[in-house]
Amino acid sequence: MALPFLPGSVSLPDFENLAYQQGKVLRVAIMGLGSYGTRVADAMQACKRAKLVGAISGTPAKLKDWQSKYNIPAKNCYNYENFDQIKNNRDIDAVYVITPNALHRDQVIRVAKAGKHAICEKPMAINAKEGQEMVDACRQANVKLLVGYRLHFEPNTLEIIRMRKAGELGKVMFFQGLSGFKIGDPKQWRLNKELAGGGAMMDIGIYSINGARYMVGEEPVWVTAQETKTDPVKFKEGVDETIQFQLGFPGGAVASCLSTYTMNNLDRFFLNGEKGFAELFPATGYGPIKGRTHKGELTGPHTTHQTVQMDEMAAIIFDNKQPVVPVDGAEGLKDLKIIDAIFQAVKTGRKVELKG
Repeated sequence: MALPFLPGSVSLPDFENLAYQQGKVLRVAIMGLGSYGTRVADAMQACKRAKLVGAISGTPAKLKDWQSKYNIPAKNCYNYENFDQIKNNRDIDAVYVITPNALHRDQVIRVAKAGKHAICEKPMAINAKEGQEMVDACRQANVKLLVGYRLHFEPNTLEIIRMRKAGELGKVMFFQGLSGFKIGDPKQWRLNKELAGGGAMMDIGIYSINGARYMVGEEPVWVTAQETKTDPVKFKEGVDETIQFQLGFPGGAVASCLSTYTMNNLDRFFLNGEKGFAELFPATGYGPIKGRTHKGELTGPHTTHQTVQMDEMAAIIFDNKQPVVPVDGAEGLKDLKIIDAIFQAVKTGRKVELKG
């Protein structure tokens, strides 16, 4: 249908302006410009409702590179000493904290005090006490706190959750989560307790904890755990190498999980019910996530996880959208409480009861 030309009429909007018309675009600064920060930045180039507009780093050369690579204005670039000044920058809505785990608490609290929404990579903190302080700070500042649980938006994962909720698996009886890989460089921050807060459990085991919760659909009420360490030089005191852990759920289901930094080919979730089963393998990698159920292969489309995550987070922040599986600070805190209990179970050799 032809439209008459009207004097003073504007031309059709370009794609970016259309996105602004359809819903506010979340303008994001990324803090921590390492490999995963770069992955998120690259993925955001395809976002419809989120845009990379700022960068925070302790390395001036990285900031310069990002300015040219992602067309970031110099005025939107900060270092770790001065990023509190973002409170005066109206062009930034949120900061995505992608730094070593032990830095998350202080950095997120500073972001909140600057009046910006905080997105934090998992694990949200190194223990539940710190996580609670982050949740409280963001609540007091009236800003959102979200955690980078990209799999909460993944189609095959969501299909299994739908099937479970619809009763297609029957009563859930058992979950198995295998999370691990063989870690390389012994000098990296992930093997430094002061920066990582632990070892494999904080980095990779958290996937099985989180997966057990959203696949079973309940919160665990007890945990038992056992640690194995074959290389005390590489995995020093307080840096776990391999932990097997078990979770009990109020409905009677149990979970058996493995978290390790010494074995590859471990990225599998298996959920068993009285009427059927569901399996994801790989379950948590960058994709495609593949799986099957008793009804056949799962065929959900693959889109870069971080692209979907950031668009969905824009909808959560601006439209108060409620995702199928939460990605807020309360969700991150639940995982941290379980991690605390796992470490306690390893230390004491006893079953640890989990409180709500």
